[in-house]
Amino acid sequence: MADTLMPEIVEAPPVEERRRAPRVGRTPTTYVLRFVATAYLFLLVAWPVSLVVTRTFDGGFASIQSLLEDPDTVVALQLSAYVAFFSVLINTLFGVGISLLLVRQQFPGKRVLNALLDIPLSVSPIVVGLALVLVYSGRNGWFGSALSSIGFQVIFSTPGIIMATTFVALPLMIREIVPVLEEIGIEQEQAAQSLGANAMQRFWRITLPSIKWGIVYGVVLTLARSLGEFGAVKVVSGNVLGQTRTATLVVEEKYLNFDQQGAYATAFLLAMVSVACIVVVAIIRPKNHA
Repeated sequence: MADTLMPEIVEAPPVEERRRAPRVGRTPTTYVLRFVATAYLFLLVAWPVSLVVTRTFDGGFASIQSLLEDPDTVVALQLSAYVAFFSVLINTLFGVGISLLLVRQQFPGKRVLNALLDIPLSVSPIVVGLALVLVYSGRNGWFGSALSSIGFQVIFSTPGIIMATTFVALPLMIREIVPVLEEIGIEQEQAAQSLGANAMQRFWRITLPSIKWGIVYGVVLTLARSLGEFGAVKVVSGNVLGQTRTATLVVEEKYLNFDQQGAYATAFLLAMVSVACIVVVAIIRPKNHA
């Protein structure tokens, strides 16, 4: 009798099974949505990119070889890499700082600052380039004349290209880090503070390891955006051959001059750098960050 009154003990499922998303029954609507999503990605992404790849290698590696043998194109590729490096570096430093400010601090105008950060995504890059010209032009810009008087030229030079590229890519880093900071909370940082850790120790040992994958994703997106920026760079660079012409401007110049093979080869190199970064991150990231 006592045995019949004992409740049946049911073992809890493993942690992995409890974290696993519940299976959803497959219905005709599911297959239709899958087909629509696949067709959308194929028509807008996979097919155009594959055409660039196939057109690039129509004649083997001759187009890539001739591209790398052109000194002006090599300078343009080097300039794009230089600009992308500094754009990623600046956006990483300021992106982490601004993200911490938005999540960890309360101050007047916080919503306004949060809204202003989305301006580079909502405003045309052409407008961004024109605004930089109005502010930093050496002739009649607000700050350009003073900077030119001390020998520092912004517009139609590398600093202007870096500024324009950094501006258009800034939100990508912040929008990757802010959700991660909100998710991890402040409990671990408060515990470390109660144990005597100062601000720098808390950042390097707790905050930074917690947001490192957000930073990695932000770096990849910023790099891709920096390498592919065209509108703002075209306005502020002046498109001077061998000096301020970037790789994206080379693609336009070669295509307009009926050198389509060279345009395809340059576009292929730019696309492959971004794709390679995405593939590397997908390989090294932990499964729980998928």
